[in-house]
Amino acid sequence: MTHATSENQQALHKITDMSRLISLALLALHYYYYCYRAFEFWQLTPPWIVRILEQIAKTGLFDSFQRTKLAALLFLFISLLGAKGKKDDELTIASPLGWVIAGLLCFHFSFLAFELGAASPFTAAVYLFWCSVSYLAILQGGSRISRVIHQKLNVDVFNADNETFPQHEQLLQNQYSINLKASYRLGRKTRSSWVNFINPFRGILVVGSPGSGKTYYVIRHIITQHIQKGFSMFIYDFKFDDLTSIAYNTWLNAAEQPGAAKAFYYVNFDDLSRSHRCNPLEPASMTDISDAAESARTILMGLNREWIRRQGDFFVESPINFLTAIIWFLRKYQNGAYCTLPHAVELMQTEHAKLFSVLRTQKEIQALINPFISAFIHHANQQLEGQIASAQISMARLSSPQLYYVLSGSDFSLDINNPREPKIVCMGNNPAKIQTYGAVVSLYISRLIKAVNQKDRQKSSLVFDEFPTVYLNHIDSLIATARQNKVATTVGIQDLSQLRKDYGRELADVVMNITGNIISGQVTGDTAKQLSERFGRINQNRTSLSINRADTSISRSKQLDAAIPPSRIAALSAGEFVGMCADNPDQPLELKTFHCTLVNDHKALSRQQANQKPLPIIRNVSPQAIDANYRQIKEDVETIIFSQMEMMLSDPELSHLIISR
Repeated sequence: MTHATSENQQALHKITDMSRLISLALLALHYYYYCYRAFEFWQLTPPWIVRILEQIAKTGLFDSFQRTKLAALLFLFISLLGAKGKKDDELTIASPLGWVIAGLLCFHFSFLAFELGAASPFTAAVYLFWCSVSYLAILQGGSRISRVIHQKLNVDVFNADNETFPQHEQLLQNQYSINLKASYRLGRKTRSSWVNFINPFRGILVVGSPGSGKTYYVIRHIITQHIQKGFSMFIYDFKFDDLTSIAYNTWLNAAEQPGAAKAFYYVNFDDLSRSHRCNPLEPASMTDISDAAESARTILMGLNREWIRRQGDFFVESPINFLTAIIWFLRKYQNGAYCTLPHAVELMQTEHAKLFSVLRTQKEIQALINPFISAFIHHANQQLEGQIASAQISMARLSSPQLYYVLSGSDFSLDINNPREPKIVCMGNNPAKIQTYGAVVSLYISRLIKAVNQKDRQKSSLVFDEFPTVYLNHIDSLIATARQNKVATTVGIQDLSQLRKDYGRELADVVMNITGNIISGQVTGDTAKQLSERFGRINQNRTSLSINRADTSISRSKQLDAAIPPSRIAALSAGEFVGMCADNPDQPLELKTFHCTLVNDHKALSRQQANQKPLPIIRNVSPQAIDANYRQIKEDVETIIFSQMEMMLSDPELSHLIISR
């Protein structure tokens, strides 16, 4: 086969050379015939050439001035068809084509040289030069055309066009859905699309670095659309009152719609005039001691985030048991009349002998307090301080008149999805006081979730912006089980590493993996890699080019590659998001993955923001009222201790419970 190919190549070269010689011979005959007098003047007309020329003239070749020129061009083009030059990947078709066109024009109009004089030697010389240069220009351009690589490689440097894929373009709605208008690229065209979270109860994870547009493009629309569809709602507003104002004004416009929330409440620890009061340890919501234990764990984990990874340690579980005993004692004392977090903080600071004596009167917590009493009686002060002091020191950070005021009142209950009184609750935080406020908000959230995650309740939506700033135990169970109770959970984080730092690797990975709906702005590192793997692979075209002296080899193939590679996710612009939607059996989504730019009506949103009504003042709170409430709580605790000690001293059956040192 190689030998046969070599012979074919040699035969082709011979044909090419012969065609070019014929072309040159025809051009020479043309010159000699039409410039005969000039050649005669130059004494270049031997008799044998004249005889040959006369015989050729009888064939009719010279009947027309252009006939021999056209014949010469024809054989020249035939010779060029077989020409193969060394390929040049920087050479374009424009340059050689320009040479050919210019040469053809000059070659055709070369007869104008005869306008200088009637076949004089000078005229003939001009014509010969003009025509020859034109012929060489055609030859030069034609031979360079063979050096051009006609099959170009893809010029898409960053492979952006190759990584595009079809996305869902139809609006798909239901009574629970969240729909975000978007646009995306398919090849080199921009098309309109919709991001349809048709089943928000399977969880929505919103990821994106600061400034990527999580709140402006995603979370605000989740809030507004769910309020308009009659959801009861809890909103954790990390930078109060950004989300609260949006929710409040949306609720005002939708309050008259059937099924809409009946009331709107918000808690703000900085401006008490614009804050409702709520007791997270409401006695009616604490049915058994496990509720007290869960509340104690939540508040202490929120105050000591490093304890999250040390759960099970003796010096972690002991403070939790101690606080559990305090809370449950207050829950049982006078049917919970003093069961508030401020009362628990103050009661915890009581002298050990009196405190343990009083706690012993409640039999349900004896198993919890016996280790502390034993250490106290046996003078194991170092052990006792290790067990109790960490709880006392942590809880002492909550000893603030402002916090006491909010936590000791009861303007509303946390059962936001109660069908008789659905409500919207917004909980504020302050970035400057994350540790203190975050722990209190964590307690609110923990108690609220227990009240919400029940059957036969109204559909509800929980939105946690900047979720890692609060501690929510068993967030994975909430996402996994609340779906059946029509609870939609939206979790906003900046990066998976942030969630791992505050919650531990295992729980962070679980949250990342069990959410059915995910939408992400710009993220980097391991988060981008995990998302890229989740979005899967698509068939992408691959082209390779091999150049040698005589030929060009191009191979094309299809290869499965990442639909959205980590580098693409790391380079997303603000407002550009990638993600995946979950569907329903009755509303299947064939195209679940998306990479799009969300479309906001910026002018309309600016008008809405300009026309927003401020949050109303709930009550005028004076510093004197705050201080009076603070002192009253301290007096209540003193009264509890005094009355219980008096009761034990006067009752012989209880006097043995008194501990003295």
